[in-house]
Amino acid sequence: MRLPYDIEDLLRGNAPQVLGALVRRYGHFDAAEDAVQEALLAAARQWPGSGVPDNPRGWLIRVASRRLTDALRSEEARRERERRVAELTPRDELPAEDGAAREDRAPREDDTLTLLFLCCHPDLPPPARIALTLRAVGGLTTAEIARAYLVPEATMAQRISRAKKKVRGVRFGRPDHWQDRLPAVLHTLYLIFNEGYTATSGSSLQRRDLAGEAVRLARAMHRLLPDDGEASGLLALMLLTDARREARSGPYGELIPLDEQDRDRWDKAAIEEGVALVTRALTHGPAGPYALRAAIAAVHDEAPAPEATDWGEILGLYDVLVGLVPGPVERLNRAVAVAMVHGPRAGLAELDALEGELGHRPDAVRAHLLERAGERAAARDAYTSAAEKTLSLPEQRYLRQRAARLSE
Repeated sequence: MRLPYDIEDLLRGNAPQVLGALVRRYGHFDAAEDAVQEALLAAARQWPGSGVPDNPRGWLIRVASRRLTDALRSEEARRERERRVAELTPRDELPAEDGAAREDRAPREDDTLTLLFLCCHPDLPPPARIALTLRAVGGLTTAEIARAYLVPEATMAQRISRAKKKVRGVRFGRPDHWQDRLPAVLHTLYLIFNEGYTATSGSSLQRRDLAGEAVRLARAMHRLLPDDGEASGLLALMLLTDARREARSGPYGELIPLDEQDRDRWDKAAIEEGVALVTRALTHGPAGPYALRAAIAAVHDEAPAPEATDWGEILGLYDVLVGLVPGPVERLNRAVAVAMVHGPRAGLAELDALEGELGHRPDAVRAHLLERAGERAAARDAYTSAAEKTLSLPEQRYLRQRAARLSE
């Protein structure tokens, strides 16, 4: 069932607040999360026909509370749980006498941030963090997450179940030394966005719902931590990258590289917002990795044409970024900038020094640089090798077309 966008946004926006209200009141994160999912599904079925209630968040809290209460009462230790809940809950937050939650009481506004920290618990591996974040904070169903990552629903359900068991019993609240966990939260959102913007497998170049959800959650992070340079930098990076979304593919879903895109189709409002965010982040503190990546994206987005791109500035930014994050992805991207400033041979020399597992991307970059250097046969072979390694069908088609053109 496809919901109207306003209802879908309303449900996803309220999901973390509703879950936060239930966990704070009752505990039992895993049971509360299940109850919230049931309430979201009930709203998805009812609201399109009956209309959105005057207090949608209150409606969701009330329905989820009833679901959770029913679940708790079915267990053998029902009376002990209810006694503990009553003792630990402030009197003005107790459920009304009819068992309904006090829907007129607004949950705390930082529940989104609290849940993000909980979902990014250090004991969870990155795939589990992503899955739990999308379900608990994003309000996506298990089926939606499974479709986004092209895995069976049963596999994703097991992943989420294991993640919830890991965080069972963890106190609901912002953890001590929460700043130490912030990089994991930002990295999780970054991974979600990357998979949505450039799908690693499947027939679609992009998974727009996934990228959009990452942007929404990054906005929530920035709203709650407006003075954190990396939270601002991450949101700026997403906006500046996603601004090119409409121009990245043709009418048949074919990939269009950056230097061939119609820049009139780029989202100018998103670019303006992203530039403002990264400018503030860079001028109000030391530059972090996300702010630097955003600054690189801004240089691309502000160039009126490919030939007007300031590759010297981009290379300088990559030099700083690689100094902070000397990973293979960063060094691969820097090799491209080196080639654009100093010529393809210099870029190929940088590629030869790279180590690390990067899938098809080194071959794709090598093919591009060899083509620029006039080595058509070697470039063709590199394009073919890259096409064989990627699981993305649009990327496969693009790379094979480049190889075929060099055979003519």
